[in-house]
Amino acid sequence: MTTQYQITGDTARELEGSVEDAIRAGGLRPGEPLPTVRGLASDLGVSPATVAAAYRELRRRGLVAGAGRAGTRVRAAPPIASRPPLSVPPGARDLRTGGPDPALLPPLPPLRATGRLYGEPAVSPALGRVARERLAADGIDTSHLAVVGGALDGVERVLGAHLRPGDTVAVEDPGYGAVLDLVVALGLEVTPLHVDERGAVPEALARALESGARAAVLTPRAQNPTGAAWDGRRAGELAAVLRRHPGALVIEDDHAGPAAGTPALTVCRGLPTWATVRSVSKWLGPDLRVAVLAGDPTTVSRVEGRQALGAGWVSHLLQDSVARLWSDPAIGALLERAAQTYGRRRRALTAALAAEGLVATGSSGLTAWVPVRDEHSVVEGLVERGWAVTPGERFRIASPPGIRIAFATLAEDEAPELARALADCIRRRPVRDG
Repeated sequence: MTTQYQITGDTARELEGSVEDAIRAGGLRPGEPLPTVRGLASDLGVSPATVAAAYRELRRRGLVAGAGRAGTRVRAAPPIASRPPLSVPPGARDLRTGGPDPALLPPLPPLRATGRLYGEPAVSPALGRVARERLAADGIDTSHLAVVGGALDGVERVLGAHLRPGDTVAVEDPGYGAVLDLVVALGLEVTPLHVDERGAVPEALARALESGARAAVLTPRAQNPTGAAWDGRRAGELAAVLRRHPGALVIEDDHAGPAAGTPALTVCRGLPTWATVRSVSKWLGPDLRVAVLAGDPTTVSRVEGRQALGAGWVSHLLQDSVARLWSDPAIGALLERAAQTYGRRRRALTAALAAEGLVATGSSGLTAWVPVRDEHSVVEGLVERGWAVTPGERFRIASPPGIRIAFATLAEDEAPELARALADCIRRRPVRDG
């Protein structure tokens, strides 16, 4: 056996349940290898076909993934509740989460006395008005709107409205790990889209669609983890590719909104099947589980119809709170100051890294990407020096290694110290083989 946890069972279903129990209890941790098919079959006295069937179902559900010669490993974020992740050592600065600086978020307004009643529209009239005004100003068609419980909820609902298990989705590489995990958990296949400093590369998108991808999830700004953002030329190039593939579903994940610090651009206008999801979590507050979803009439209708059968609607108490914040000029000024602060922190970090001879990407948003040869030795070295960052494997499919630095709370005068620590890790720690 290659794991400390003893997998048990006589049938594929029992083996699958044993592995799931181990992941949930922490006996099998993210990235940990499972035994080989033949090895586990021999240990348990079952046929290799039984073990292979269990592993196949675990892969379909997104709990494990094939790792080439490394065999089968537990995914970085399997879609089941498990023990909390390891905490940051005492005294270390936590630059892992990718969330906003709490000090730059506006205070939440008091809730009104009553919310939505049965039979009323799913979209709050107040939020509908302000969302249409703001999204239309960014060139987004607001003829049809829905409200969902955050950016990922919107992405999941749109994918579920159009795709079936086995369909292929093009996702950015490196890209947001939660999107990759979500796509896999839905039973969909993944094809990577190369990303540069201006976001998804048009040639990569064209290849993916020509190879049969039925959908693409694209980030217009604050691309996580790289901080890439479209400019007008890149948006035009991507739009031209999409117009040549009118059967493809396109989802724009505008998760950072105004906190991105760059203008909103869209490639969806005029496409037959599309959705743009703008979350408020990064600029109004993570606990406001609200995102506005604009899309073509079929997509929005399917999203709202399926939502009505489950959650029903997103609370109008939350929607009206978002509307009040989004339409308040004083809050608008606060959001502008927050975006400027993030911009200064981003520039301070990239300049400090450049002074140490290190390259970092990031022209928008709250995260930066630094290419490194050995992610884990660098991450471990930084923890020893008092800094906690995220290894890039969480965000990669086929792209080269790197680390993500979530700098939202990193003061400008802290950047040189972090850069020196990172340079020291890269220069002094040995690179591990394999």
